[in-house]
Amino acid sequence: MTIVAVAEKRRLLLEKLLRKQGVEGMEQSIQRRTTEGPVPLSFAQERLWFLDQLDPGSAAYNLGAAVRLGGRFEIPAFAAALAAIVRRHEVLRTAYAPTGAGSAVQRIMPPSPFALPVIDLTALPSAWRETATLALARAEAGRPFALDRGPVLRVALLRLAAEEHVALLTFHHIAVDGWSLEIFMGELSALYGAALAGRPSPLPPLPIQYADFALWQRSWLSGRVLAEQVEHWRRTLAGLRELLELPTDRPRPAIQSVRGGHHSTTLPQPLAASLQDLGRRHGATLFMVLAAGWTALLQRWTGSDDIAVGTPVANRGRPEVEALIGFFANTLVLRVDLAADPTFAGLMARVGEVSLSAFGHQDMPFEKLVEELAPRRSLGHSPLFQVFFALQNTPVGAFESGGLRLSPVAVDGSAAKFDLSLSLVPGALGLIGRLEYCRDLFDAATVERLLSHFHSLLVAASVRPDARLSDLPLLSAVERHQLIEWNRTAAELPPGLCVHDLVACQAARTPDAIAVEDLAGGRLAYRELEARAEGLARRLSGLGVGPEVLVGVAVERSVEMLVSLLAVLKAGGGYVPLDPEFPAERLAYMVADSGLRVLLTEERLLARFAPEPGVTLVV
Repeated sequence: MTIVAVAEKRRLLLEKLLRKQGVEGMEQSIQRRTTEGPVPLSFAQERLWFLDQLDPGSAAYNLGAAVRLGGRFEIPAFAAALAAIVRRHEVLRTAYAPTGAGSAVQRIMPPSPFALPVIDLTALPSAWRETATLALARAEAGRPFALDRGPVLRVALLRLAAEEHVALLTFHHIAVDGWSLEIFMGELSALYGAALAGRPSPLPPLPIQYADFALWQRSWLSGRVLAEQVEHWRRTLAGLRELLELPTDRPRPAIQSVRGGHHSTTLPQPLAASLQDLGRRHGATLFMVLAAGWTALLQRWTGSDDIAVGTPVANRGRPEVEALIGFFANTLVLRVDLAADPTFAGLMARVGEVSLSAFGHQDMPFEKLVEELAPRRSLGHSPLFQVFFALQNTPVGAFESGGLRLSPVAVDGSAAKFDLSLSLVPGALGLIGRLEYCRDLFDAATVERLLSHFHSLLVAASVRPDARLSDLPLLSAVERHQLIEWNRTAAELPPGLCVHDLVACQAARTPDAIAVEDLAGGRLAYRELEARAEGLARRLSGLGVGPEVLVGVAVERSVEMLVSLLAVLKAGGGYVPLDPEFPAERLAYMVADSGLRVLLTEERLLARFAPEPGVTLVV
């Protein structure tokens, strides 16, 4: 099949999926509710409310934004514009009241005067003002909301100079998404200009409010529509493993925090252009090309051929919600099969088919999907996927109004909702990337190396799309040189010395140097290691350990394991490693089958071993 034919096939498939979605989705238009009073939460809001109940006081789902205001600035007009937006969008003055039955309802509060605190930084030296601005922005974004009382929007104004201000905007995600921020900025610009000129609002009335959408969603996503959506995703995700085993720097904690870090990167313009061209030649969008590169990298890092990645969609396919602030964005699961070592071009085709199928079923809220599929839940990781990827085609831009220029200011967040989350934004310099990571799992150096490998893989794929994934290089030139140097391990050793002899020689040369450390914090200097191994070796020799005598070693990975192994070698015996995690029946068989005379273990593991005739236990 030609590339043109592949592209046409994908276009027809997408049209078919969206046409089917449109027939089912538009047969019910979203109407304004006709009664006042409490309204149920949307499915997306319900999940965030539940997470807030699990971790009260958390700011993990705060969305912080900073807007630089340059030029002539009138605070009363700005406050009036903010108040008009809150009047216009009920979701910004909504509280989320518990019902007492494990759920909550939306309670829409009447409009009230908008508080706009002003913090004057003009007394600071000019070189310190930007640092103070970013510190205040991070602190404000980290201050939690009380969802049961509301509101879910805070604004603070920083004065840096006579014609330079920064507005700190903090929303709770339960009320807004990324698209909403663009709407908010556009309306703020328009309403500020109108307030400054004494004109009424130039914005047309909204056809519905977010509460109307929540009511409609609860009604529409039921019966046959829900069953068909659930069946699609049940087939798509059948047999998906619970956890993607990433090579982490630390063991995954039982309860994972949201302590996050981030690392920035840039895919330069020549590479971005090459990837765009690669996509055109193979009938793929830039999203598909980049998602293929990301899943290929995850495969190389994990060794798994079954990769599930989360990706966001705006989910605003209905005209009633296009201009509405609210939490509409949905998360889709892209499950990609990388079996049989495909070429990169072949992987792009697989990612394309998976993406089109997922986009055609994007109305299934992720929260409802998790509820329906009921995967085993864990506080140590997110369900269905742990790695996220986003290509943001419409970053929030700058606006001009009444002589005032409004432009976004980048503020570093500190929360990590997933193990790894990569977002890319097209810009003048190329594709600007940001990788958020969970600091419970990864060090900054590991994340930097991951991004370097992503860059290397994409460069190679753009030149050799017909190469197998296993043939695409990951290492940079610096890493390849480092690997060569690390492997220059040839050394002249005295003849006839064994491993335990070499350790003894090292202990004589550097007795106080650290010889071994373990993850639990245990450490031994060479002097201590040698002394403890010698003492245990004498004890083993007293039990008859010598040449041809086997000693079982069932010890957790710790400094004790190395002491035990060296002691067996010093006594002249041979050791048989026994994994304490093996079933008791397996351990009993290994002890009996190997003919052990002595078994070295720890007191807490004694229950794993039944007494065996002729086997001496040493603890």
